[in-house]
Amino acid sequence: MIELAPSHLPALTRWFPAGSPGPAAIGEHVMATGVGRWWVDRMVDPRVLAASCAGYVVLRGAPEDLTPDVLAPLADTRIDAPARFLPSLGAAFERLTPWDRMVWTLQAEPQPATVPFGVTVRRLEPADTDALEALGPDVSWISASWGGPLGLASSGHAWAAVSRSGRILAIACTFFLGTQYEDVAVYTVPDRRRHRLGLACVTALCADIAVRGHTPTWNCSLHNRSSRLLAWTAGFRLVREYVHYAVGSPVARTPLSA
Repeated sequence: MIELAPSHLPALTRWFPAGSPGPAAIGEHVMATGVGRWWVDRMVDPRVLAASCAGYVVLRGAPEDLTPDVLAPLADTRIDAPARFLPSLGAAFERLTPWDRMVWTLQAEPQPATVPFGVTVRRLEPADTDALEALGPDVSWISASWGGPLGLASSGHAWAAVSRSGRILAIACTFFLGTQYEDVAVYTVPDRRRHRLGLACVTALCADIAVRGHTPTWNCSLHNRSSRLLAWTAGFRLVREYVHYAVGSPVARTPLSA
């Protein structure tokens, strides 16, 4: 795939899903924020277009005659693509694992979440960048779609439960910003789980999303019981299921013999 400059994009975006809950928000997020990358299989009369951000990819177009080398830059990601792409993806990567997913939208009132004394739920600010970084590398995924901790802290799209010392105990953020829907991500530090701090952050974030005239969505694995339970508790209800594909390394090419 060839990386595409945003100035070349407008004529191709008609290929992408838009204004719907789920993976559509990935392409819309890249377009709105500039975080992420656009790809085409060739610069002249492209047949395939992809948007990638934070390890997720939306792939659209006509996959006929795609070679493994063309798809290689999308290695080690999770790809949403029509079924017609599966033969090409299977030939391009050493691993192609289907991953059953669920899309939820906010449809009900959340259950109450009482915040403990000494903890404040508030919008994150640029000054919270160090506190985000202090969560450690295993939590870097939460800010990846905003380009890192500073981008997330400055985005205006993150709410956190913060202790008096400034430690972030839980955080909920818009992971992908769509034109009508905003996909929510949440994380709670291990020693504060089951205290409903994540729920409190999600509730505050969803109220903020509603003020923007958007609808909160929730995207999780079919097998992630804890995420499904939190979604239900926060007022989300299932709207559809789909499959995306976790792909591994590019297939090894056999060198030509002399």
